[in-house]
Amino acid sequence: MSAPLAIAIDLGGTQLRAALVAGARVEARAAEPTDVAGGPEAVLAQMQRLIGAVSAGITADRINGIGISAPGPLDSEAGVVLEIPTLPGWTDVPLRDRLAAATGLPVLLENDGISAAYGEWRHGAGRGLSHLVYATVSTGLGGGVIVDGRIMHGRRGMAGHIGHFTMAPDGPRCPCGTIGCFEAFASGSALGRRARAAATDHPESALGRAAATGTVDARHVVEAARAGDELALALIEEEAALLGRGFASLVHLYSPERIVMGGGVSAAFDLMDGTIHRVMRAHLMAAFRDVVVVRAELAENAGLVGAAALVADRGKA
Repeated sequence: MSAPLAIAIDLGGTQLRAALVAGARVEARAAEPTDVAGGPEAVLAQMQRLIGAVSAGITADRINGIGISAPGPLDSEAGVVLEIPTLPGWTDVPLRDRLAAATGLPVLLENDGISAAYGEWRHGAGRGLSHLVYATVSTGLGGGVIVDGRIMHGRRGMAGHIGHFTMAPDGPRCPCGTIGCFEAFASGSALGRRARAAATDHPESALGRAAATGTVDARHVVEAARAGDELALALIEEEAALLGRGFASLVHLYSPERIVMGGGVSAAFDLMDGTIHRVMRAHLMAAFRDVVVVRAELAENAGLVGAAALVADRGKA
């Protein structure tokens, strides 16, 4: 018997993606640049267009519903986007009900980190576990938590903002507005910021040469590290140590069986694996030192697969 079908939407500040999903299998996909300037009305129209594209030829009775994976903060219980800093005008938007009214299908709205966590738990690197932390290390640093075989939702469905505990009372300012968050230290954006400073100080390095022709970001660090550039390797080592410290705190907070790391920076996981675990174990109490970090399996599909799985498992999550 084939897996039930669901439509998944991934709302990003740069790209809006939609997919027709059956279990872990993406049957069809479509994407457009997010119409940031057009605000919620324009993006709702985009969503309907993409839904039509991925469900062409599929009758409505075969589709269980629509799952939206979106940044926040958002109230997943009420289906309302409270605020999206990267999307002006997205304040108190009843996205779930608006899309349900437009499509005639049931709609579920979930935080993008929780959606990805659910995808990895049901169909990726967390299959079979009862306790899991998923961390996506990309432009920001977010994720979700599975505890006792269920998503940890918390009040208004807003639990699991794992990038926003304070690692230090001083340090860089986080996009959330506070100082010293895990995200501010260890996100892909933070790695890119350190890389640009290092490139200025070391113009002879691979990063310095890259900076002479464009903007250096985390991707350039990974590429240069793989080519053996010493400066890039040092930055990767620093990033791994920061992640190890932060992950140790997450282990103490949630006692997972495993941490699953996704996002763009996870492309360098093999270069960071040893240091992440060494630093984690140095900061963990003895009883927690058997917890491991692994790379996500679903890559960029984690949020889409997770949003669809939440629709398929509605009432169980």
